[in-house]
Amino acid sequence: ILMGFDNYARLNKSIPKIFFTHDNYLRGYTGNVDSKKDFYNKKTVLLVRNPLDVAVSQFFQWKYRMRPEKKAMNKYPAHEADISLYDFVVDENQGLTHIIEFMNNWATELPKIEHLLVARYEDLRSHPEREMARIVEFLGLEVNDEYLRDTAEFASVENLRQKEKENYFWRSGSRVQAKDVNDPNTFKVRKAKVGGYRDYFDDDQVAELNAVVDLRLLPVFGYTSAEISEVT
Repeated sequence: ILMGFDNYARLNKSIPKIFFTHDNYLRGYTGNVDSKKDFYNKKTVLLVRNPLDVAVSQFFQWKYRMRPEKKAMNKYPAHEADISLYDFVVDENQGLTHIIEFMNNWATELPKIEHLLVARYEDLRSHPEREMARIVEFLGLEVNDEYLRDTAEFASVENLRQKEKENYFWRSGSRVQAKDVNDPNTFKVRKAKVGGYRDYFDDDQVAELNAVVDLRLLPVFGYTSAEISEVT
């Protein structure tokens, strides 16, 4: 419902006003293209995910859900182009390299953001209530364990996928609506699998793509081989 941009603040002033956009569009509007100046003095929650999983997810978004004009505007492969998942991921414009550049831009700017919390997708998947509690506390709100349990249950992959199938989120238009309920790849809530990129490539391709991450991604968010080895 929030994705429908309903202004609940008119009913309850404690509910914040929400403006939804994307960082690349925001910087285009403000002109702060090479910095995160727009966030320096803002309380910021940065959600990150393994760039290889992001790249695979982006492929299915492009293939089944993205409007043709957006593909052209952001230099994606042409609408209905016959391109493999691997070729999409290694594309310099919107593949893995582009995602890493975006993440590196954030990584170099993190020390300049006064109030910052970094949340990892992988941690939210494994410990949703704990990670949401961190976010709630960071935002200066009171943590309510019952609310966290309810939220985690509602936002589970299984529940959201079923609700998408039932068109529960119809007020949000096509944003959270399966293009074909018989094809799981067309769902907004698709797999949500940590490390799921490995399911789509052979061993040589996985090794090659991991090497790209190790070479190009700044060791800040925990996704390089060296960082993973330290944890394990």
